[in-house]
Amino acid sequence: DVQLQASGGGLAQAGGSLRLSCTYSGFSARDYIVGWFRQAPGKEREGVSGISSSDEETVYADSVNGRFTISADNARKTVYLQMNNLKVEDTAVYYCTVAPGWFSSLLRLWLFSSPDYWGQGTLVTVSS
Repeated sequence: DVQLQASGGGLAQAGGSLRLSCTYSGFSARDYIVGWFRQAPGKEREGVSGISSSDEETVYADSVNGRFTISADNARKTVYLQMNNLKVEDTAVYYCTVAPGWFSSLLRLWLFSSPDYWGQGTLVTVSS
């Protein structure tokens, strides 16, 4: 079974930083996209950032571009999201997701998709 375990959420002040981590396992595909979605209270779920396993190409939502950085350690099957210059509107539950079999050419599409596999979510709260 595919499993994703996220950690690193918490409370930060606006302008501060947090780092999320997610370890994943349970699939054999060499090509995949792994990354983060989020859902704020009363809002729809949105893609935040993804990274391709094959060439480490990345994609970011416009709302976080330039503030968030995604990275991955394929050997450790871990993906990270460094969140800097946090804003109150970044408050949300962040979900680690993975799409086995997806190539980097599909990164932009992935950001607006509904990946098959999700972690349990980690809450990020940004105070003003």
